[in-house]
Amino acid sequence: MKRTHPVRQSMAVSGLLLAVLFLLPLAVIVPFREELFDREAPVDETEGEPFVSGELDARTTLRVLDGDQVVEMDLGTYLVGVVRAEMPASFHQEALKAQAVAARTYTLYKIQSGGNHGDQADICTDSTCCQAYISEDRARSNWGGDADAYEAKAETAVKETDGQAILYGGVPILAVFHSSSAGLTRAAGEVWLSDLPYLQAVESPEAGERIPNYYSRVEFTEAACKEKLLAAFPEADLSGPMSGWLKNAVTDSAGSVETVEVGGVTVKGARVRTALGLRSACFDWEAKDGKLAFYVTGYGHGVGMSQYGADQMAAGGADYREILTHYYTGVTVDSYLPG
Repeated sequence: MKRTHPVRQSMAVSGLLLAVLFLLPLAVIVPFREELFDREAPVDETEGEPFVSGELDARTTLRVLDGDQVVEMDLGTYLVGVVRAEMPASFHQEALKAQAVAARTYTLYKIQSGGNHGDQADICTDSTCCQAYISEDRARSNWGGDADAYEAKAETAVKETDGQAILYGGVPILAVFHSSSAGLTRAAGEVWLSDLPYLQAVESPEAGERIPNYYSRVEFTEAACKEKLLAAFPEADLSGPMSGWLKNAVTDSAGSVETVEVGGVTVKGARVRTALGLRSACFDWEAKDGKLAFYVTGYGHGVGMSQYGADQMAAGGADYREILTHYYTGVTVDSYLPG
């Protein structure tokens, strides 16, 4: 009988074991290859969980006109989009919270006053009509590397003020706001037709050196300026020298023009601002070298909360309630549900 050498026998056993070790994983994996390799694309973890409104905001459903489509969403979801669009997300958290409450109050006021869209919608995303609004995707594209942090700040501003509104006599106010003032906000009656007790002039801390285009200059040729002014004020007499077209301005303590004579007709400074497309009604002017130059401070109509002023107050330690009760006269900030 032929005997098998022990070494050869050991090598054969080792080879068999190696083959088993190699083939065993395949035997386990192959039957489940679809589950292991044909899975869905991984979730992008740069975006967090979808925003969930607080208990009070979730109770109000809005019809939001976005372009030519009406989209339904709850109040909190809408407000996050407004905060993203209306205030720089780099601002202090308490300023963002003040913005969230102002935006919520403005929305509630629009609902209760009938708004601008009748039965079609409660509010829209056009800033010239209602409030600016931007989706999370667009905001993230704009924010770049700060997107996660900035989105968290906007959502926190809305959630931590859930249901809070600015009230006068127990009802939501017309909570208008603007970018920056010239150190003093303006009373509603100085800008629009009607005065409101809670929209009065108050001092506003403005860090002009860090506000983009806080000081601006714009100039017009004689022909261009005459065309714009006569379109707004057809009764004005602009037949004389350009240097005398505007005169006898009445200003407030911050330099905003309350009234000014345009071609012999007394008008509100806010109307001149609109006619010429100036950044605010805090302006001075100079006729030189055949042109009329305007020097402007601040940005916006100047009524209600100054956003940059709010951020400056927050930097100094003020919370959102202190900011809001400073800019809106005689109000309270409390929970409110529309009836």
